[in-house]
Amino acid sequence: MNLHCARLLRFGCLLVTGWLPMSRVCAQSESPSPAPATTPFEETIVPTFETQKLARTYILDIPAPRGQITDRNGAPLAQNKLSYNLAINYPTPLDFSDAQLLSFAREKIQAAEKLLGRPLKIPDELIKRHYRNRGILPFEIAQNLSASEYDEIKGRLPAGMALRPFYVRTYPNGKIAGQIVGYAGKTGRNPDGIIDNHEVLWPETEGREGLEQTFNQVLTGKHGEYKITFDKDGRKTSEKIVTPPVPGHTVVTTLDLHLQELAEKALEAKAKRGAIVVVDPNTGDILAMASWPTYNPNVFTPAISAEKFKALQDDPDIPLLPRAFRSSYPPGSTFKVAVGIAALESGAVHADEEFDCVPSIQIGNLTFHNWKKTNRGPLNFVQALTESCDTWFYQVGIKTGADPILDWAQKLGFGAKCGIPLRGEVEGRVPNDQYMKATHGRKMLNGDIANLSIGQGDMQVTPLQVAQAMAIIGNGGTFYQTRLVQQVQTVNNEIVTAFQVRAKKTLDASPDTMEQLRTGLIAAVNGPSGTAHQASLENVEVAGKTGTAQWGPKNKERTAAWFAGFVPAEKPQYAFAALYEGDVGSKAHGGSAAAPMIGMILKDIYKIDANKKTPRAQPVEEDESD
Repeated sequence: MNLHCARLLRFGCLLVTGWLPMSRVCAQSESPSPAPATTPFEETIVPTFETQKLARTYILDIPAPRGQITDRNGAPLAQNKLSYNLAINYPTPLDFSDAQLLSFAREKIQAAEKLLGRPLKIPDELIKRHYRNRGILPFEIAQNLSASEYDEIKGRLPAGMALRPFYVRTYPNGKIAGQIVGYAGKTGRNPDGIIDNHEVLWPETEGREGLEQTFNQVLTGKHGEYKITFDKDGRKTSEKIVTPPVPGHTVVTTLDLHLQELAEKALEAKAKRGAIVVVDPNTGDILAMASWPTYNPNVFTPAISAEKFKALQDDPDIPLLPRAFRSSYPPGSTFKVAVGIAALESGAVHADEEFDCVPSIQIGNLTFHNWKKTNRGPLNFVQALTESCDTWFYQVGIKTGADPILDWAQKLGFGAKCGIPLRGEVEGRVPNDQYMKATHGRKMLNGDIANLSIGQGDMQVTPLQVAQAMAIIGNGGTFYQTRLVQQVQTVNNEIVTAFQVRAKKTLDASPDTMEQLRTGLIAAVNGPSGTAHQASLENVEVAGKTGTAQWGPKNKERTAAWFAGFVPAEKPQYAFAALYEGDVGSKAHGGSAAAPMIGMILKDIYKIDANKKTPRAQPVEEDESD
């Protein structure tokens, strides 16, 4: 903590006469050079019948500066800044008549209007109510002054007026990580009733969404105490900080601000709606978790207007919805990794066993199609995963059976919340016989297994779950607890709570199966028959799987286009999932809509010139997708 912060914390906090300390964030914010409040003398008042109405001591609570939220490298995601309210200070004793009061107040308000260059509408009743109930405290007539207004008036205030500094929550990166950090809001309006001992000097701020809400208690800090004493004539005789407030703790996330920004830029450039999640496969740390569209949490501070909030709520693209963890979609062909593991580990299929990749097959009285219209001939698992042959997976899924597929899906984390500390995470859905009977009145049939085998039907996953599954596959089979917060620490960097890296379990799939899977995922991006060439890099090998799925009622059907995988393929540093949410009736494919978003991010991570093109073998029917 720097010397300026230490000095401010030692002397106190926002006095009613107008100064406050900054916590750890003072080095990052504009701060006045305060002087401690004067203390003429301090009396011990013993009220008598004659003096009890005027001679008294007030103990008021001072809200603490709210703690910071940072990325893994200490870059601030949420912090405090100084803002200013313009206030009238009434002389004591409070013996104005109503006429004198209104004359005094109106004179000050008119002077303020000239200085600010705007009207201030303050009813007489509000002026009188404040004076009668709490006239010993400043009467605020203009709140949250702009920087230009503050600069204009700070040296020109007439007697009896003061600038009252206070902390405003601010989000220095705007929209970036807004849906994760969330926002904070006032707990209420400025009080105007009779002063009670231990009431707060101004309304506190509380978390309303995201990490601000989850960690509200540790971010809030502890109140200080401020004492004001009046003599028998009602004149102020002393004021001082009895106990300084203790700033809230800092919440250190696992996010990498640069990666988060890259993910949001990719979504903004290439998707109207969607999500991207990037996870460290060696720890389970969430490095980026972006949803699009999003919102700027600064619009909520110090308060959002009813009109702006309604506009956010009514936006048809739902910017308040964090799609990365609060929405679920059919996974499409990204789910073929689970089907492949189930088939190989159950022994239903062997790695070198081939099945015909035909344009369509009959299951019951229904015809199920491949996304390619030509017969691709007999394929083994790696070839089928590379080309994402649907008819291969229909056959293999039915041969394997529903139970092994569902079992391995759950081992990969599908159908369960990842356990991040954010409200509203959904668990998705792994449809078993119980679900099918409750929803469709029947157990799972071969047609349902065929749909499941290509990630369609009733299967639902979140982008976060898909990234988590790819992290497990990428690291060779260790299921790490997904982590969004590293630790909570004090202003002095003392750790209060640490959330350790934790391996929950291992996949227990054979090395041969994992190698088959890795080979197929590498070929899907880099091989001549792969579907994800738009995510390939020159000098770094990417492993991944595209997916395209339809969901919603037939008359409002939408497409979920996916690309998920890990990089570098042999010793992964990043696991990822990208979702592109299409419009009703429009076509979108994983290879052409989702893979380019990941390609855009990876080119920046590995500093590859996006304009330098290397010739590559083109995929078969590259205008199609799985």
